[in-house]
Parts: sequence; C-alpha cells; structure tokens
Amino acid sequence: MISQGQTLPAVSLTQLTDDGMQTLTNETLFAGKKVVLFAVPGAFTPTCSNAHLPEFITLADKIKAKDVDAIYCISVNDAFVMKAWGEQHNAQAIEMLADGDASFTKALGLDKDTAAFGGVRSTRYAMIVEDQQVTGLFVEQDKEFAVSRAEAVLEKL
Repeated sequence: MISQGQTLPAVSLTQLTDDGMQTLTNETLFAGKKVVLFAVPGAFTPTCSNAHLPEFITLADKIKAKDVDAIYCISVNDAFVMKAWGEQHNAQAIEMLADGDASFTKALGLDKDTAAFGGVRSTRYAMIVEDQQVTGLFVEQDKEFAVSRAEAVLEKL
C-alpha cells in the first residue's frame, strides 16, 4: 500500500466533461498542486451517496481555503457513472474521476475484492497530495467511516 511520503504512481484516470471524455495523467492532475483526493467503493452506494460525497461538497470551500487547489473524488466506476453521480449531487466543487479498470487503485495497493457484490473496488480513503507526493493518508478499516470524512481531512490540513 502507498504510504505517506511516497509519490503517486503514474496511472491515468478518466473524466467525462462537456468537451467529451478526457484521459488525465498524474502530471495533469497533481503536478505543482495541493490536492485532496478521496475514494469511495462505488458511486450511488449508501455511505458514499448519503455521507462521503455530500460532506466534501458541504466543506469544499473550507477545504479549498486551506490552499488546496482541487478536490478529487475517485471510484472504480466508469466516467459516465461518475459524471451522473456528481450531477445528481450538484458536486460542481469536486472533480469526479473514474478509475474504470481499477489500475490507479491497484497501483496504490488500496483495492479490495468485493466478490459478487461489485468485484474489484477501492478501499474507502482520503489523502492529501502535494506535487504528486502523498503528505497525508487516511485509510478506513472495513465497514468504518471516520478518518476519510471531509471534516477529518479538513482538520489535518
């Protein structure tokens, strides 16, 4: 598993924008920026939809006031699902990024196999990334939701 102080692996993510499908590299997403990234096991799932994403939306301005350039939400879903989920929640302050094949999640060592429930998914986590380097990592234990909450990350900033 990636740890604090390490550089993010060079794996691309996708994003569906009004300009079409975008493939985004780590260089594009993280170079020269301070970013809060949080990952959820699945868009439209209960904790992700009822708490994790909404809390980051609510606290986005306070997070960005801590010299954060961007907030990214990542899930092992396709870019169409991530765009629809973000639109449903009015998540304009959050960039919704897709890790459709779980390559980013696997490279981080934060993947988990949920078997018939959904296959390979991401562990729930949040991290602070500065110029591609992980400066804070907050990984949840199974069935927990505490350290990756927006309020907890805001306290660490």
